[in-house]
Amino acid sequence: MATSENWQLFVHNGRHNHKIVVYSHGHAQATRLTEEQLQQTEQFMKSHVPPRNILRFFQEQDGCAVSSQKIYNVVAKIKRDRMQRRNSVEEVLRLSPERGYTVFYRNDEDNNVLSDIVVAHSTSIAMLRTWPYVQIMDTTYKTNK
Repeated sequence: MATSENWQLFVHNGRHNHKIVVYSHGHAQATRLTEEQLQQTEQFMKSHVPPRNILRFFQEQDGCAVSSQKIYNVVAKIKRDRMQRRNSVEEVLRLSPERGYTVFYRNDEDNNVLSDIVVAHSTSIAMLRTWPYVQIMDTTYKTNK
């Protein structure tokens, strides 16, 4: 018996008064992805499959109790691992030459801050060199109804 100024607690029987839960959805151990599922998730990401479809695949495959939040967390972790502690701008600067893009940028040397950046595909640069006086940039978004 435990007592306090305002309440008392009596324990008549120290055993559980309910059966063990059979439905394991939401429990960390039950919703953990296996190593094979992690590899499949990474393959799906390489194929640009959205996380909602990855979740649907696992649920249809074997009735896996994984949650959508778990899939989104795994996808975010894989992306972080790929970037190897680089921020988004550093990743753009690293990947652009590999994918055929040219990057022009300027730094503010006093503050060591990126001030301007232009990323252009080599085809766009060739077209600009061919027709240097005609340049149209449409930056409107859903302005016409």
